[in-house]
Amino acid sequence: MSLLSLEQISVAFGHNPLLSKISFAAEAGERVAIIGRNGAGKSTLLKVISGEQVADEGMVRIEGGMKVAQLPQELPDANEKTVREVVSEGAGEAHSLMTRYFKLLEDFENDHANELSDIQTELDRIQGWDLEQRVNHMIQRLALPADKLMSELSGGWRRRVILAQALISNPDVLLLDEPTNHLDVPTIEWMEQQLQQFRGLILFITHDRRFLEKLANRIIELDRGNLISFSGNITAFLAFKEKMLEEEERANALFDKRLAEEEVWIRQGIKARRTRNEGRVRALKALREERSERINRQGNAKMAIETKDKSGKLVAEFTQVGHSFEDKVILQPMDFVVNRGDRIGLIGPNGCGKSTFLKILLGDLEPTAGVVRQGTKLNVAYFDQLREQLDPEQTVAENVGEGKDVIEINGQNKHVIGYLGDFLFPPERARTPVKALSGGERNRVLLAKLFTRPANLLIMDEPTNDLDVETLELLEELLMSYDGTLLLVSHDRAFLDNVVTSVIAFEGEGRVKEYVGGYQDWIRQGGKFPTESTSQTDDIPSKKEKARADAKKVEEDKKNSVQAKPKAKLSYKMQREFDNMPATIAKLEEEIAALHVTTSAPEFYTDDADKVQKTLAKLAHKEEELETTMERWLELEEMQNG
Repeated sequence: MSLLSLEQISVAFGHNPLLSKISFAAEAGERVAIIGRNGAGKSTLLKVISGEQVADEGMVRIEGGMKVAQLPQELPDANEKTVREVVSEGAGEAHSLMTRYFKLLEDFENDHANELSDIQTELDRIQGWDLEQRVNHMIQRLALPADKLMSELSGGWRRRVILAQALISNPDVLLLDEPTNHLDVPTIEWMEQQLQQFRGLILFITHDRRFLEKLANRIIELDRGNLISFSGNITAFLAFKEKMLEEEERANALFDKRLAEEEVWIRQGIKARRTRNEGRVRALKALREERSERINRQGNAKMAIETKDKSGKLVAEFTQVGHSFEDKVILQPMDFVVNRGDRIGLIGPNGCGKSTFLKILLGDLEPTAGVVRQGTKLNVAYFDQLREQLDPEQTVAENVGEGKDVIEINGQNKHVIGYLGDFLFPPERARTPVKALSGGERNRVLLAKLFTRPANLLIMDEPTNDLDVETLELLEELLMSYDGTLLLVSHDRAFLDNVVTSVIAFEGEGRVKEYVGGYQDWIRQGGKFPTESTSQTDDIPSKKEKARADAKKVEEDKKNSVQAKPKAKLSYKMQREFDNMPATIAKLEEEIAALHVTTSAPEFYTDDADKVQKTLAKLAHKEEELETTMERWLELEEMQNG
């Protein structure tokens, strides 16, 4: 049975149809990827489904009683709310009622008996009394620091928090718009595992091809206002789409040939015009109208990097270079050489020191230890992740041309409007303020601006954010043919594999090591991220952490033959249960760790679908069993210590 169905949905802005009478239905268990070019209407489609935007025509149907939750593209505010408060807000009505209930209880001066009674009735109706328990469960499941303030968290951790906020309502439909933005690779892989265990319907937009490959089991593409639906993974879809486009081109060629023949006929001499068939004339008019309504596919961007005169063979050399901020070691002393023509990827969790490394290499920061030697004839072009090089109030043309109408590209003068056409900006869009552009369009503006500057050392910090797949692939080809030196910071695993020839991995505690090859080569050579990158240090231990610590303490006490004095409040049977729990917890954790190794393998999801689902179900069951055991452990401990 379909959880969600769209019937003849249309949305247009001005004369441009974003969605043109599209229809589709989706069921529980489907993980539907919405793909398409920048500006094709992907985010608009999610907004129509969530109810944020009303369609011009058509109807959205969600099965009665089904809950819809959304993970927005923007990061939540770095405010002074605690993680627990933000997660609780996802419960909606239950959170509002509980907040009001406790506020009234604290007001001793006034009688609120009637309102309290009404709130109690509503909480009973929506089963809202277990909200705190559900919040605790979600915080433990996603390993969140409950009492940290949002202002204390990185972008990746705030993304985790709003995922918990979306899941707390136990939604049946989950909408995700670019969920991997601002996340490092360990957190992206963690999110993949979380979403693979979700039993409802997921609709998501992403330009992360590896994330798309691992998660999607159905693809829908928005193309020129229409929707193409395909059951299967992205690889199979791309093969199907290529054949479909070939058929479309053949059909268009036949149509254009017929139209040309009819145009020749109607322009024949006087005699032909006297005897011409009026039905044929009407048919020609219909052909002309059909041709005028055909929406041609948007072309591909045309990018070219202007390379400055070659740099010296040596670009940079580190001799026992190390760096620390107060007591925190960012880089342990290391030797490292960058030669002309190297294409190097920098990988590691957010905040591990990649930006510091680049600043030291460029001479913008003096290391606390060691010597940096820079090469000669360096001309640097820098792609800024935060797009601070763009003035949002200026137009696209003003940002790229910097006040000039004509710019020099590879020794030739070119009008800035024509140049921007190579980056898929038509004249009217080139005169639009940058603040009105989508994230993908802003990235294209920055690329256009960057490539006007001759450079033999190109440094790119997250250039792939928000770019559509076609532009990503073109950028890959461009960088692979670039004969200068490239330093690339990216969390896009596929992009790294396709572009770089070596990686510098930040492996925790200031350890930095170079590996030959891309991201997958690093994995094959035994590379792994530090365990601290996937958990947040919290001064107040979670329930799970406390249970584990307590279990370890009891196990140590047993080994040291320290006899604990039996407590009167535990029966003999309960005492035995309590004593056996450390071993039970340890066994469950071993089984879960083994299952995580299995499900993290790249080939796991290419196996038989039933086998994959059974393994994931087993993992979910074991995790639930562990949480139940830990809660029972704490309950017995409280009774014993009571």
